[in-house]
This record gives sequence, C-alpha cells and structure tokens, in this order.
Amino acid sequence: MDDLLALVDGRATHSTLTALRSSVQDYWRRDNAHGGATLRPAVVGHLRYAGRLLDSAEGGLRHDLQGIAAELARLSGWAYFDARQYSTARTYFTQALKLAHAHGDRLFMANVLSCMSLLATYDGNPNDAVTLACRAQDAARAAGEQPLVMSMLHLREAFAHATLRDAQACHQSVGRSRDQYERSGGNEAEAPSWVHYFDETKLLVDTGIAYARLGEPARAEPLITEGLRRENADQRRGRAFHAYWLASAQLQLGKLDEACTSAGLALDLTAAIDSPRVSGHVRELHRRMVPYAREAPVLAFEQRMRDTLG
Repeated sequence: MDDLLALVDGRATHSTLTALRSSVQDYWRRDNAHGGATLRPAVVGHLRYAGRLLDSAEGGLRHDLQGIAAELARLSGWAYFDARQYSTARTYFTQALKLAHAHGDRLFMANVLSCMSLLATYDGNPNDAVTLACRAQDAARAAGEQPLVMSMLHLREAFAHATLRDAQACHQSVGRSRDQYERSGGNEAEAPSWVHYFDETKLLVDTGIAYARLGEPARAEPLITEGLRRENADQRRGRAFHAYWLASAQLQLGKLDEACTSAGLALDLTAAIDSPRVSGHVRELHRRMVPYAREAPVLAFEQRMRDTLG
C-alpha cells in the first residue's frame, strides 16, 4: 500500500481536501449503518494518503489537512474499537490526539479523549476511563462554551463511574449531562459537526445505558425503550447496541420473555452489520441466560443465535 501511495501525486489542493471531507462523512454514515470492521482498510489507506500530503502541504492547506488527518485517525481508531482490537484502536486514537494538538483544535482533542475513555471502559480500565473523560472536559472548557459537547462528555464519565459501581458519582455525571443539554437547547448550530449525533434521543438512551451499567435496571428500561422507539431504522449498529442494553436491563429485572424479545431484535440487527463489538455483546447476554437455559424463550433465542452467528 505504501509503495502504491508513493506513486500518487503528493500535492494537496482545495479540491483534494473537499474530497477527503466527503469521504470521512461517508465513512461515518456507513459505520453507523453497517459497522466499522470492514471499513478499516479503506479508512487507514485514506489516513496514510493524508499523511503523505502533509509532508508537502504548506500554510492554510496544511492546517486544514491536519484537521482532516486527525478525523481519519479517530475514525481508524473507532473502526478497530468496533472490531474489538483495542490495542490497535488506542494507537490510532493517540495519533488522532497528536494531530488535533498540532492543528490547535482543543475541542477535537476532547472528542478523541472521550473515545479513549470509552475504550478504557471496555478494556477493563474504568479508573483510566474516568481520568480521560475528565481530561476531555478540561480540554473542552479551554476551548470555550460548548454545552452540547460537555453534555456528551459528562455521559462518557457516567459510563466509567457506572462500571466502577460508584452510584453517587454516576448520578452526578448524569445530572451534569442533562443540565448541559438543557443549556444547549439541543442547538447544533454552535456545536462542531462531530457531536451533532448527540440529540435528545441519544441523551435518553445513553442515560439508560449508564443506569444499566450501574445495576439500576428499573431506571434504565423505560429510557432505552423510548430511545429505541425514536431512533431511525437505518441506525442499525446503534439500534442493535441499544437493544442489547434493553435486554440486559430486562434480564436484571427478571423479565425473561421481554429480555429474549429484545435480545432477538439485537440479534436480527447484528446479522445485518459487521460489528464484533455488538455481536460480542449478544454472546455475552446469552451466557448470562444460562440459569434459565431450559426456559422456552431462552431455548428459542439460543437456536436463533446459532443460526445467525454460528
């Protein structure tokens, strides 16, 4: 790949940057609809290409290209995160953080740090996740008033506290997230494009996930249910993830039939995407159903899972 890219004319133009931005937007759309695992070769290839362009770019073009390269590095990290290859994901997130620093974009640094916080939560390092989420908030504050960004960042901190089963800290973070969202008025115009996904529906469902992680399923279930009801059908990866958390909350509540129904929805959606992270959640949920292994709904779900995931 490097040899092939070396043959490409390495001079950046305004049209080159426009094309790269369009590719990034398309990659994020495809990631949400189909999962990030299969995007890795294309995204990493674009990142390498942007890196080669940086070698010769100057002035304003170089500055803009640094921002695009930072976004491509974050996207690469996210794709590997979705593939459950956490060490590689961390490498790309670190690269994104360095590029954002060189670009002088503190808000984007906060965005990358929030991704690293979520990665640390998944990778069994919740204390690191809290630290990274707090550093992300500090970076965002240094960039100025951005309540929508801060709302998202407080929920990332809530996830980490929930994993630590620190109920007080989790509830405080959820409250701060809600307060910041109300301050924002849901207004995307003042916020960077990468946080536009964080709307009222996302606030609801992420709050529910924080409660489910914390072990408060009665609080979690109605929030995630409402979030799923509101979400667009084409958000398959997100809906699969949220259906898993709804099933998890229902299982904690002893609602076995409802949990198997929600797990079935997660399974159906997982079959249409390539996201080892989500399919791993579905398998984990099945393992938690072992005490009910002889119940008819669990037997039916197990058979569907074998047919779908092997």
